[in-house]
Amino acid sequence: MLSQSVRQGQVQKQSQQQKLSPQQIQYIKMLQMSSQHIEQRIKEELESNPALEDTETTDDDYDSDFDQSAEGSETPDPDSDSESWDDGPDVDWDAYHTDDMEGYSPQTTYNPDAVNWQDIPTPYRETQLEKLEQQVILLDFTEKQELIADQILGSIDDDGYFRRDVASVADGIAFQNGIPVSQDEVLEVLFRIQRLDPPGIAARDLRECLAVQLEIIDSDTGGLETAKKIVSDCWEEFEKKHFDKIIRKLSITDDEFRAAYECLKMLDPRPGSFETAASDAGNYITPDFEVRYEPEEENDEKGDFVITMNRRNMPDLVVSKSYEQMLKDMEARQKKSREQKETQVFVKSKIESARWFMEMLRQRQQTLMGVMQTIVMLQESFFKTGKSIKPMILKDIAERVKLDVSTISRVVNGKYVQTAFGVYELRYFFNEGITTDSGEEVSNLEVKNILATIIENEPGDKPYSDQKLMELLREKGFKVARRTVTKYREQLKLPPARLRKKII
Repeated sequence: MLSQSVRQGQVQKQSQQQKLSPQQIQYIKMLQMSSQHIEQRIKEELESNPALEDTETTDDDYDSDFDQSAEGSETPDPDSDSESWDDGPDVDWDAYHTDDMEGYSPQTTYNPDAVNWQDIPTPYRETQLEKLEQQVILLDFTEKQELIADQILGSIDDDGYFRRDVASVADGIAFQNGIPVSQDEVLEVLFRIQRLDPPGIAARDLRECLAVQLEIIDSDTGGLETAKKIVSDCWEEFEKKHFDKIIRKLSITDDEFRAAYECLKMLDPRPGSFETAASDAGNYITPDFEVRYEPEEENDEKGDFVITMNRRNMPDLVVSKSYEQMLKDMEARQKKSREQKETQVFVKSKIESARWFMEMLRQRQQTLMGVMQTIVMLQESFFKTGKSIKPMILKDIAERVKLDVSTISRVVNGKYVQTAFGVYELRYFFNEGITTDSGEEVSNLEVKNILATIIENEPGDKPYSDQKLMELLREKGFKVARRTVTKYREQLKLPPARLRKKII
């Protein structure tokens, strides 16, 4: 038998790793923020750092405002003892696209004379939960039933559905309040809540939601009885749109089925959606950029693009003069107590933090403007006419502004631009290319639009399969595979042929 020896020892291994400093991580996060979020971030920094202040200026140019307000507050010397925010790994933070492109006139301020609609308070809207709570009060529930109702109402999602397990509601009340509750008691309260306004609220699935609404609908509604049978006895067939099977199973005529189908179409499959719609009504997209084309008087084909960055509600930041003077006075003292030294370190750190923050804002502005300029340059035709999106990927921008693809992805994510043709998310302009039979490369957005048009005009009783859609696209000169058609259809949020079938 062979003996084995186990040896333990220490091995020294040298490896090189790149770690980002906290300031660099903060900068990356700031790149991802929209105008509204960066405004909030500035407010938070102003509240937490007393050495950072805002000032009102009359000059519209952000860069000049920044330089003037930061006079005497240069960023820390890299040779000084204080740690600069870009010290550490060799990350190319200076490779920013700052030069103006030919034919483009970048501006960095929003119209200061425009009415600031963000300052107008949003009118109060009663929430769905508040409306339901007021109705529950009128149901004359017992104390135990009120506890159950409170649990149910608090578990209703944005679509108006109650997707929590009934047993968990009973267990939760027993655990939190020490009151034993049965599942039947929960179901009894749930039954009564589902018949409040809007009917079908707190349903556990679509089938239950429609069934509740069919109970209270006007009895004279055409096709009502057949609609009830479809929901109770033929739900699986109805979900899969196997209409012929339903007609045979219920022994009804085509006209009777059409009447039942129209009755079901009257019902609300999302009884809680009014809450989402009301809340969305107050949420307006604030564009981060505005791009407009100004043609020359003699020739419409020639002109300049004016690119504007939205800076409404963004204060002009400066380092506090009082803090700077305080630091100078402290440094001039020959003898300092322990408390004075600690105070000097605190004041110095706050001033440096303010300078770092201002510098990160400046670099963020340069990066965003450089990316927007490049997008306009590559999609020039669209910004002139509102048509002809060209194939473009993140790498195309990254190569031109000399930034990493991941950085470009952060910049365009959640950012919007106001054009003469509407508001678009920056990601809208990034798309793959497809080669036509003629050898021309077109955007997949164009192919998606054609695909959507074909589906919109297809026969309602015999919708096209993905294979047929592929053949129709190829007849138009677009070389796409069937799996590509499926991918585009899903991106357009269009169901497969079986679920697109309509009643004629």
